[in-house]
Amino acid sequence: MTRDEEIGLIAELLGLDAKNEKFLDEKVTLSPVERYSCPDRFAQEMAALFRGKPVAAAQSTELSKANAFLSRSVSGLPVLLTRNAEGEAHAFLNVCRHRGAKLVREETGCKQRFSCPYHAWTWSNQGNLVAVPQEQQGFPDLDRSQYGLRELPVLEAHGFIWVIADPEIRNAGEIQQCLAPLSDDLSWLGLADHRIAVEETFEIAANWKTLLEGGIEAYHFRVAHRKTIGPYFPDNLSSYQMLGGNMRSVLPRITLFELRDKPQDEWSIREHANIIYSVLPGTQLLVQQDHVVWVHCEPLAVNRTRVRLATLVPNSMPQTDEMQKHWVRNQAITSTTLKEDFELGEEIQQGFTSGANTHLTFGRFEGALDRFNQVLEDAMKVTEEA
Repeated sequence: MTRDEEIGLIAELLGLDAKNEKFLDEKVTLSPVERYSCPDRFAQEMAALFRGKPVAAAQSTELSKANAFLSRSVSGLPVLLTRNAEGEAHAFLNVCRHRGAKLVREETGCKQRFSCPYHAWTWSNQGNLVAVPQEQQGFPDLDRSQYGLRELPVLEAHGFIWVIADPEIRNAGEIQQCLAPLSDDLSWLGLADHRIAVEETFEIAANWKTLLEGGIEAYHFRVAHRKTIGPYFPDNLSSYQMLGGNMRSVLPRITLFELRDKPQDEWSIREHANIIYSVLPGTQLLVQQDHVVWVHCEPLAVNRTRVRLATLVPNSMPQTDEMQKHWVRNQAITSTTLKEDFELGEEIQQGFTSGANTHLTFGRFEGALDRFNQVLEDAMKVTEEA
């Protein structure tokens, strides 16, 4: 984000408030309930979006050392992330190429080689098959080069390891292309110099889109969050902009209005607003004054989502007990607020099965919700046409 953009965003919100207006789209729109409740639709989303687009599989410091590895689920697939001795990140399907067993059971560690727990076929952390027990007798004509681990496109950028969970996509350039419209803003955040201070994981009985939609509109703040963060935000004031297929939302706090009487060189958007970057398809970055909250949604079923919530803090911050308590307190505030949204999301999901609605209705000041869904629709159409 440039300084001119920062000032422009603040001025826009101050102007809307001065005129007692909202950030409005052209029209009211409808969102079919099937988007959130149809199993066939969910399968299409998993194929086209979560396995066809880059997802933030890990934060770079989770794989910081040479020969480190992580074993985790990425877009519903078992994935092995490794860093070789030269510091390069790799991503593979965590599946033995002999009989299909899960190759690495440990969640994290440091190894140069991985031996399958079934028959001990062994691969290097660069995916090469390096050992096969009793190979000469059992597999006399084995071409090891054809049995390397199935590699996935991977790119380390802006403090994350981005992966496309489709081994048929061979070019990591797709990741760079998707992130390019966000590059300046992510560089502004400096996330490559952040680490995870606190994290937790939830499983929510709701569709993933319902959970993400709750973060990109301010219409519900004074109602749903009246006992938590609601009093700190003006009623239904926010804005959004598209950055390629991604979205930047700005939700000002009431302290923003203090800037009216201050010169622009004293304006700071991080001091007076929450900024939310929604990175297609399932990642959101909630930018606050001194830290960033990474919210990652991994769909498990049409009505179930795993949410990872991690507080990312600058490496320059002192790693003292007192600072750790500060981060824990901030994570607790965010977690409590999101749990209010998650509870509503589960109730909404239950409502889908009742037949009460055939569609959801997005008001003109909820235009970000419609734009978010249209981006998903467009991405799926492109995949189908390809």
